[in-house]
Amino acid sequence: MEGSIITGVIVIFAIVIIVKGVKVVSQADMVVIERLGKFHNVLKGGLNFIVPIVDNPVNRLTTKEQMIDIPKQSVITKDNVNISIDGIVFCSVEDAKEATYNVVDFKKAISNLAMTTLRSEIGSMQLDDTLSNRDTLNTKLQAALGDASVNWGVKITRVEISDIAVPKEIEVAMNMQMQAEREKRAKETTAEADKNAQILNAEGFKQEEILKAEAIMKMADALKYEQIAIAEGQKDSMTLINESMKENKEASEYLLAKDRIKAFEKLAASDSANKVILPYNVTEMIGSMSVVGDALFKGLGDGKLNS
Repeated sequence: MEGSIITGVIVIFAIVIIVKGVKVVSQADMVVIERLGKFHNVLKGGLNFIVPIVDNPVNRLTTKEQMIDIPKQSVITKDNVNISIDGIVFCSVEDAKEATYNVVDFKKAISNLAMTTLRSEIGSMQLDDTLSNRDTLNTKLQAALGDASVNWGVKITRVEISDIAVPKEIEVAMNMQMQAEREKRAKETTAEADKNAQILNAEGFKQEEILKAEAIMKMADALKYEQIAIAEGQKDSMTLINESMKENKEASEYLLAKDRIKAFEKLAASDSANKVILPYNVTEMIGSMSVVGDALFKGLGDGKLNS
């Protein structure tokens, strides 16, 4: 009977030892094992075996990316503006041993370090730079936190500034400044448009005047060439007439008779009532009579003088 009890106790003890010695770890977890109070190893995901009583799990960490909140805090910018700011730090554990033995609470340590680093960075920046350069601020925070967290076995993946709140009076002043800047840009845009329109109009007027001047010059050149051609034609005509008159003396009488015929044609075509048309030979007769009259009157005058 006693042997059966002892055997049963041994079996139960063995079962307990076996259960205690088998550790199933999740894929995303790491378990830090101490042997007799000293670090022994880190159990990874899957089936693991330890020595019960001798080996003791002291810390279970996850390899998943974790989010650490940066509490909202009041900071002062370089231009003495008091603003409220908060953010989020994303990190993941890469070395379970360092995360367990090099820092008491790496989440709290990262949060406090982020707060102090944030105050330092904001204190060296103007308010406008703080509001407009969040990416730069995020990069600086990530670099500062990354340098410190290396000794904790933690990798800082990214840092995000979630909110920056300014005092109400500063916000009103900023809105007024923004409105004034928009109005200024609108006026500058309008002035630039007017300027460009005036330049375009002036260029158009200039081109129009240039085209007009070119047209006048071309017309003047054409008229000049026309007059030159007419003068050359008249010159050639006069030369031919002179040569003809030298060869034939009756050529000049022919030209005069031609001009008289044209003159009589115009006179006959006129509607005027005060006109008398005489044949060409009558003019010669009148000329002869005028000569006889002159001689007669001269003779009479001489007779009187003689008497």
